[in-house]
Amino acid sequence: MSNRAERHRLPQHPVRTDYALAEVELSPDGSLATLFLDGVESSALDLNQPDYLEFEYMQQMRELIDSRFLAEQPLHVLHLGAAGCAFPRALEASRPNSRQLAVEIDGALARLAREWFDLPTSPRLRIRVGEARQALDTTHATWDVVVRDAFSNRDVPTRLRTAECAVRAQHVLTPEGIYLLNSIASAGIRRVGEEARALFAAFDHVIAITDPAVVRGRHFGNIVLAASMQAFNIADVRRRVHRLPLPTTVLTEDDLHRRAEGARLLQDRDLGLVSSGPAQR
Repeated sequence: MSNRAERHRLPQHPVRTDYALAEVELSPDGSLATLFLDGVESSALDLNQPDYLEFEYMQQMRELIDSRFLAEQPLHVLHLGAAGCAFPRALEASRPNSRQLAVEIDGALARLAREWFDLPTSPRLRIRVGEARQALDTTHATWDVVVRDAFSNRDVPTRLRTAECAVRAQHVLTPEGIYLLNSIASAGIRRVGEEARALFAAFDHVIAITDPAVVRGRHFGNIVLAASMQAFNIADVRRRVHRLPLPTTVLTEDDLHRRAEGARLLQDRDLGLVSSGPAQR
């Protein structure tokens, strides 16, 4: 689809979805379409270059994937949270013939994303309307990558932060698979310790990537956590993320173990949920 045709499909005014007020803003040159939900940047898609990722945390996630899997290797990827599907679109562009499922709780937004943006068609990218944790708990497929990028009221839903959720993610991944999480430091840097403790309940290896200023508590921002049963090549990850435009630091397993010490272990029972499995191995 041409850039002009895709621009023509974009909304000129705010649109009410099932859960938010959606707006799409074009860059001055008309190439980058940014989706805002209730005034917050949610997705950014380059209309000319499908593999381009505007958001730093998505760039970091892609580097983590590329450090583990061969270039252009098709992958099976489960996305818990979809919005405009910028990340699935970029992965399909760089890894053709991948099979991806994006789960989005906002049914109207899922439909509009298909209308507004030139997204890969099914079965390369399927968009399912539903709640992310339920989709994770009920999937019968095995995935190379599971991406948790879902927010409610500008925070990660607690159902997606429990130890049981991490255990379930580990169960549906291939032996070399990666669980990627977009966490936010707006709740304080202590959240990293809580997230890490839940992940260590399920995975042997956990690392994180973020802006050094976020770690020092100077400002809020995204923190990418990655968990796997297979060790990460830290040297390669560092080389990759240090090539990105903005400053980054890699928190190793030792760093995260220290932060996890004394952090609470959020469990399904704390939320009144019926657990599908043990909280810890």
